[in-house]
Amino acid sequence: MPKNIRLVVGISGGSGVIYGIRLLEVLHELQAEVHLVMSDWGMKTIIYETGYTIGNVKKLATHWYDDRDLAARISSGSFRHEGMVVVPCSMKSLAGIACGYTPGLLERASDVTIKEGRKLIIVPRETPLSAIHLENMLRLARSGAVILPAMPAFYIRPKGLKDIVDHLVGKILDQFGIKNEIYPRWRPILSTGKPTESPTKR
Repeated sequence: MPKNIRLVVGISGGSGVIYGIRLLEVLHELQAEVHLVMSDWGMKTIIYETGYTIGNVKKLATHWYDDRDLAARISSGSFRHEGMVVVPCSMKSLAGIACGYTPGLLERASDVTIKEGRKLIIVPRETPLSAIHLENMLRLARSGAVILPAMPAFYIRPKGLKDIVDHLVGKILDQFGIKNEIYPRWRPILSTGKPTESPTKR
């Protein structure tokens, strides 16, 4: 399935760009067709937060588009794809998408995904959240978007940052029906306090 799946990935200027980069790495390994758009602040945050170059990140996608190119293929509903994820999603991008305000390609592609009835996953990155942030998320959820916050899970007993990042990336892949084993699934706890055996490899 991954070889035949076409996804749009947006990286905006919220903290946590490693989530978007790691998703691109996994999709690249799965040979999925990925169309990438990064906001200006998304690219700046990559430099601030990671050791990746913008060139490194672009190479992980099948196609890359400038956020100012509103004539790009992904700006049109006639461009068919299985869905889009904005990871991370800043509160600025969230507000624009929620209000139908599309000054850049990232917001426009998200808006098109909603209007065409395709899956849109929003990974918001902000804390604490104001009432305005929450209302914008609720508006998007009511429009059919999936709100998937970057919240760490500790039942996986993470050994480091990579485990936490992979857990979120795995949850995103699950939403698109892409089989993956990059994070351990839930395992019930026995009376001994030890997790039962799981076929999922870490």
